[in-house]
Amino acid sequence: MNPAIFFCALAVALARVTSAQEAAPPPNFVLVFMDDMGYADPSCFGGPAGRTPNLDRLASEGMRFTSFYVSQAVCSASRASLMTGCYANRVGVLGALGPGAKTGLDPDEDTIADVLKRRDYRCAMVGKWHLGDEPPWLPLQQGFDEFFGLPYSNDMWPVDFDGTPIPEGGPRPPKDGRPHRRRYPPLWLMEGNERVREIRTFADQDELTRLYTERAVKFIETAADGPFFLYLAHSMVHVPLGVSDRFRGRSGQGLFADVMMEVDWSVGEVVAALRRRGVEQRTWLVFTSDNGPWLNYGNHAGSAGPFREGKGSMWEGGCRVPCIVWAPGRVPAGAVCDRIAGTIDILPTFAALAGAPLPQRRIDGVDISALFRGDPGAEPRTEFWYYYGNELTGVRWREWKLVLPHRARTYVGFEPGRDGFPGPTGTLEVPEALYDLRTDPGETTDRRAEQPEILARLRALEDEARADLGDRGRSGPGVRAPRLR
Repeated sequence: MNPAIFFCALAVALARVTSAQEAAPPPNFVLVFMDDMGYADPSCFGGPAGRTPNLDRLASEGMRFTSFYVSQAVCSASRASLMTGCYANRVGVLGALGPGAKTGLDPDEDTIADVLKRRDYRCAMVGKWHLGDEPPWLPLQQGFDEFFGLPYSNDMWPVDFDGTPIPEGGPRPPKDGRPHRRRYPPLWLMEGNERVREIRTFADQDELTRLYTERAVKFIETAADGPFFLYLAHSMVHVPLGVSDRFRGRSGQGLFADVMMEVDWSVGEVVAALRRRGVEQRTWLVFTSDNGPWLNYGNHAGSAGPFREGKGSMWEGGCRVPCIVWAPGRVPAGAVCDRIAGTIDILPTFAALAGAPLPQRRIDGVDISALFRGDPGAEPRTEFWYYYGNELTGVRWREWKLVLPHRARTYVGFEPGRDGFPGPTGTLEVPEALYDLRTDPGETTDRRAEQPEILARLRALEDEARADLGDRGRSGPGVRAPRLR
């Protein structure tokens, strides 16, 4: 072939490919975020067989991430990291914000919704927010077009563990040796910035999963013609557990299993809506949790499987969570990824997939879309910093985790709660230890003496984290103070 003709034909072909790419609409995103769901609660992550058929199908058609982390194992801090792509202490949101908190997620931070709005996405938040309960911290002031849900956790309400309203004046004396909880103000279901329905009883809690699901499906039905982002943050499986009559008793394995079956149904309804509108081929769905199980609630809590401890600690059982990525035709079916990744990586990954610019402020997340697509050579993240509050509790490099001396909640030897009442937990003075998480996921055997070079590498990483974000109450120069009320 004449070289001039060949290069002319090549230029035409490339122009057509570029034109087709430019004409293709940006993908949709669905982010399903569970509350207190442990690593081993879904069947496809080792949970009881048959409990989560819809999640199991997503995993068989998509990818399971087995080293997927939240930045801190507690509600508000975890959600702040998810929304901003930052370690929670970088954006100054720690712990679990209560009603009337003096702060929230700073509106000057860019959320996933803020980033996608620059590509003309329609963005909806359904479910539990927990990043500030009044403007300017509510979802409509953080990039979302719609909000339907609770402003904070479903246990922050003026009702005792047994369903009895707590009178004005605070908690009642303990009864039958079991604790009573503090009194909170009324809990409201919100539409946008308005309170529309008070959650008064356990029966009201029973409706939450259904109400969230119906609103999520409605959003998909109305938004499917253009690019959309749906953030569906379930209140379950956080206590108090609520389940509809349709699923109550259905599992034959207790209330927690019933609730797991209903949230699995919810995921199935969302996927069915995507298929019904014919947009599943251009939608990325990510399913994960805000932290591990709240173990001291006994049979009202889930399981961390092979990992140590649970919510409230940065042992693996507290911060390593289940994650499924589903995108038919783009994610290799039945794949398993053990590379380090986490919720802080979702914002930059969605931005890359949407062709949206990253926030101007510094973030900690990295684009893991190559992992989503199954690139065997991709390793976008090799390090992770374990903070709880503003204390550095450990660092990870590849399979190695250095746990640093700190004081932590422990469930070892505790008496688990029953029927929604918490059991007592203790605290533990944690010594320094080096663990090989690939062979020792339960963090049982200290390898410092055998691995001096690995230990030195991780201590350098420890110094880097402290120089940036601080430690033990001392903020580093990388911390951004949130706006106060």
